[in-house]
Amino acid sequence: MRRSKRTPSRFDLMEAGLLSLSLALPLGFLVLPDAVSGQDRPFTSMEIARDDADACRVPKPPTGLAETAYLRNGYRAILRILIAEEALATENCDCLLDQFTWDQALDALPRFKTSDNPRLPFKVLDLYAQADALEAQVTEACAE
Repeated sequence: MRRSKRTPSRFDLMEAGLLSLSLALPLGFLVLPDAVSGQDRPFTSMEIARDDADACRVPKPPTGLAETAYLRNGYRAILRILIAEEALATENCDCLLDQFTWDQALDALPRFKTSDNPRLPFKVLDLYAQADALEAQVTEACAE
C-alpha cells in the first residue's frame, strides 16, 4: 500500500479557517455597549442581581478575617452551623443572618477545633457536611 508524500494533518485549510473563526467570534461579545451611555464597557463590569433565595445565604468572609481561604471557608461553615442551630432551637423560619457576626464564628472555633495546628484547626469538609445537614433540618421543619 502506498502512502501519500503529503503529511496528513488533522485539519485541512477550510477546517482550520472555520475553527479560528469560531474561536474569534465569542471574543467580540466580551465588550458590550452600556444601555444608558451607549459606550462600550467590559463584560466583567456587569453585575448580576442576587436571587431572593441567596439573600439569606452566608456570604463569603472578608479577606481580613483569616490569612488563608481554608480558614475563611471554615469560619463560613461555622457561621452557617450557628445560624441553623439557632433557627432549630427557636423554631424560627425567618432569615437570622443579620443577627450573627463573623466574630461569633471566631469565638465558636474552640467548639469545632479538631487539631492544634493553627493553619488547619478544623476539617472544612466535615463542617460543610454538618452545616448542610442542619440547614436541611431547618428547611424540613419550616416546610411543615
